[in-house]
Amino acid sequence: QLTVVETGGGTVQPGGSLKLSCRPSGFTLEDYTIAWFRQAPGKEREGVSCISSSTSSTYYTDSVKNRFTISKDRAKNTVTLEMNSLVPEDTAVYFCAASPLYRSSCFLNAALYDYWGQGSQVTVSS
Repeated sequence: QLTVVETGGGTVQPGGSLKLSCRPSGFTLEDYTIAWFRQAPGKEREGVSCISSSTSSTYYTDSVKNRFTISKDRAKNTVTLEMNSLVPEDTAVYFCAASPLYRSSCFLNAALYDYWGQGSQVTVSS
């Protein structure tokens, strides 16, 4: 069974940092586009960042640019989202997702992602 497993998250004060990791189970991330989405209470799911399968090109939604960094470790078969300068508006459940579409650039269209993690809570609060 193909799935992705997330680790990390937690509670941090504003201005702090957290790291989320996503590890595919049953497949190699080399062949998949990986993205992070988040959903805050009462709000719609939002695409945060992604990394493409073929070129590892990245994309960030405007609200997290220059604060979040997505990266891929092929040896560990893991994608990491490093989150710095966190603000209360970053509070949400974060989901890792994998898409089998093999492209040079990535995308944040949730409908194109087939495999989803269980979600990790990130809370930014003083």
